[in-house]
Amino acid sequence: AARIIQNMDPTADPCKDFYQYACGGWLNRHVIPETSSRYSIFDILRDELEIILKGVLETSDQGDREAFQKAKILYKSCMNESLIEQRGSLPLLEALTMVGDWPVASADWNKTKEPNWSMEEKLSIMNSRFNKRVLIDMFVWNDDRDSSRHIIYIDQPSLGMPSRDYYFNGGNYQRVREAYLQFMITIAKMIREDKNMSKDDSFVQEEMAKVMELETEIAN
Repeated sequence: AARIIQNMDPTADPCKDFYQYACGGWLNRHVIPETSSRYSIFDILRDELEIILKGVLETSDQGDREAFQKAKILYKSCMNESLIEQRGSLPLLEALTMVGDWPVASADWNKTKEPNWSMEEKLSIMNSRFNKRVLIDMFVWNDDRDSSRHIIYIDQPSLGMPSRDYYFNGGNYQRVREAYLQFMITIAKMIREDKNMSKDDSFVQEEMAKVMELETEIAN
């Protein structure tokens, strides 16, 4: 109750500006961080929880159960920046190999890879190995009709950008859209360079424009 009152602005007239009356205290005490598009009590709780988790993950793992040890090993691997820099793009190149390579960063992909490439197989690998859903989202959850059992759900996955607005609206959405496309082009060029492939900027831009077009059709 005290927190609710603290987040209100009782000096405002609720009949004239109910939003200020209900949320004025919150607005006065909180500023949306530059790294966020929103800021709510759940974002604050998440930030506080991450600080607590960081402290837990940085403690010694002696005597921990296996699940805790795995979490700490994962955290340490992410924090080992020197090894990450040393490995460079190798983990990404290995992941691309698992899913059938990337046409924009492969020589003669249509001839060498496509004949044996199966979309169903690659989608399942991306789901099981990388927890990444593309085109189709499939997961196991409680049956809405019978909570005593679990069933397979099939749904639409999330888009590359946060919402379909980013694919169609102007203003800031358009600027994000342009940056998103440029990011794809930059990554493709980087991978081609790491694979010692010839520089072909026009080909990369054409291919990434096709990717953007496909994503836009899916968003539509």
